Amino acid sequence: MTTLSIDHVSRWFGNVVAVNDITMTIGPGVTGLLGPNGAGKSTLINMMGGFLAPSTGSVTLDGRPVWRNEQIYRQIGIVPEREAMYDFLTGREFVVANAELHGLGDKAARQALATVEMEYAQDRKISTYSKGMRQRVKMASALVHEPSLLLLDEPFNGMDPRQRMQLMDLLRRMGDEGRTVLFSSHILEEVEQLAWHIEVIVAGRHAASGDFRRIRRLMTDRPHRYLVRSSDDRALAAALIADPSTSGIEVDLAEGALRVQAVDFGRFTTLLPRVAREHGIRLLTVSPSDESLESVFSYLVAA
Repeated sequence: MTTLSIDHVSRWFGNVVAVNDITMTIGPGVTGLLGPNGAGKSTLINMMGGFLAPSTGSVTLDGRPVWRNEQIYRQIGIVPEREAMYDFLTGREFVVANAELHGLGDKAARQALATVEMEYAQDRKISTYSKGMRQRVKMASALVHEPSLLLLDEPFNGMDPRQRMQLMDLLRRMGDEGRTVLFSSHILEEVEQLAWHIEVIVAGRHAASGDFRRIRRLMTDRPHRYLVRSSDDRALAAALIADPSTSGIEVDLAEGALRVQAVDFGRFTTLLPRVAREHGIRLLTVSPSDESLESVFSYLVAA
């Protein structure tokens, strides 16, 4: 069980504060580090991986400091966002070189290349690789020593849909095995499909933590929006609008549904079935229309 702890970490470059007093704990499973471009995700990952010293605060792996501790690389695999690689090497040579740094050899390299489905191109020069192929060979080099912690900075960049699905399946399996996997992304769909837990960074600050639906429900100052279909939408709208838990109801003729804005989440969830029962109305669909990760993210950015 590998746990990465970030304790009141800040990092600044001259007068620019890239990361501002962030505290979080990353444990086993798949965690998504979500934030817009320029939010500080890469800076934070570089500190998690020991490539960059915090200006203040500390990063520890199972209680041991990460900065200037080469022993932790026995446990960490890192896939950086940057493109720089040894283009004159073949994919196999690149992964073997990383294996040898861990005292391993060709067998470990072959296994890592097979894991990311790159055997077919392992003897080609990296200079001939597409961006997606480069990403996968970086992934192989990060996996070659079977790390318990994997740090991935925008790992899906440049991958085609099949490659993305294959990598998502691999990361899910690693999470199921009890490994600690953290990946950063500014693509909401990637995080929503893969992450068990999210950490949200906005403008260098820690904006939210947890399951995105739970985070959304904690936003009590934001109205909750629902798409409701029933056997009598107009009668249901008339009954709901009179209650203070709703602040707006719109009849969406194109969808054949009501769009309801609720300002009191708890009250509304008991009100809706009660009103339907009292008026003899059948509820066909009750669907949150703003509990996608995209909606949560837009709320956090706007906050």
